[in-house]
Amino acid sequence: MSAIHDLERLRDRLSPSARMPVVFLGHGSPMNALRDTAYSRAWTALGQSLPRPAAILVVSAHWMTRGTTLVDVSTLPKTIHDFHGFPRPLYEMSYPAPGNPGLAREVASLLASHHAAEDDTWGLDHGAWAVLRFLYPEANVPVFQVSIDMSRGLAHQLEIGRALSQLRDRGVLILGSGNVVHNLRSMRPGGAPLDFALEFDQLFTSRLEDRDFAALADTSKLGSLLSMAHPTVDHYLPALTIAGASDPGDRLTFMTDAIDLGSVSMRSFVFHGG
Repeated sequence: MSAIHDLERLRDRLSPSARMPVVFLGHGSPMNALRDTAYSRAWTALGQSLPRPAAILVVSAHWMTRGTTLVDVSTLPKTIHDFHGFPRPLYEMSYPAPGNPGLAREVASLLASHHAAEDDTWGLDHGAWAVLRFLYPEANVPVFQVSIDMSRGLAHQLEIGRALSQLRDRGVLILGSGNVVHNLRSMRPGGAPLDFALEFDQLFTSRLEDRDFAALADTSKLGSLLSMAHPTVDHYLPALTIAGASDPGDRLTFMTDAIDLGSVSMRSFVFHGG
């Protein structure tokens, strides 16, 4: 039976209380994929606590497009080592999870009004596999990525999340991977958290708790603090996707919340279905 039919059968069996959670993980340095850290341990624990998904849809900061939202429809997504200057063992890592071409094509149709298109050239970048290897180390859950359209405003990713949210009733885990604060220009290895990083992280947390997602996507209200926290917004947008995919009745929990390297927030959060 096809993966689509499997998902349809699962959807029919699910009750409203079984609605899948949506997850945002601050992935930070690629080295977190190689080391035993507080972050990797938290990702392992999360994977053990989540309902087992029928498939995983990942929105990563590292797949950026312009003018379109691409959906990876490859059968066996390749492991992409999209970084430079790291130890060789990191480049030897692979995450050989299968894709889900049928579901991915459905998602492309679902996002048609957002200029979506199918793509079979991407795979899994480190924003995806560096956390998935801890969430689901056996790499036996189908996974595919959806890109972020950098030509659109912040509110666009809220809309993408809202459009994707219906997949939660089909056993699909929607996973965003980025960082709530991500300023590599101000990075201080071993340094104390910078004031702007703490301020933006707390502002984001407060607005998220209040479900004031519009404020999180309003550049005029975020002002210069946004540009300090995000010289480019690629790592911020997946957090907005996950906020958009949440429901008013979801329970919000936070996981890791440290500021790493002085200017990278590792804050992670989960919206649990009621």
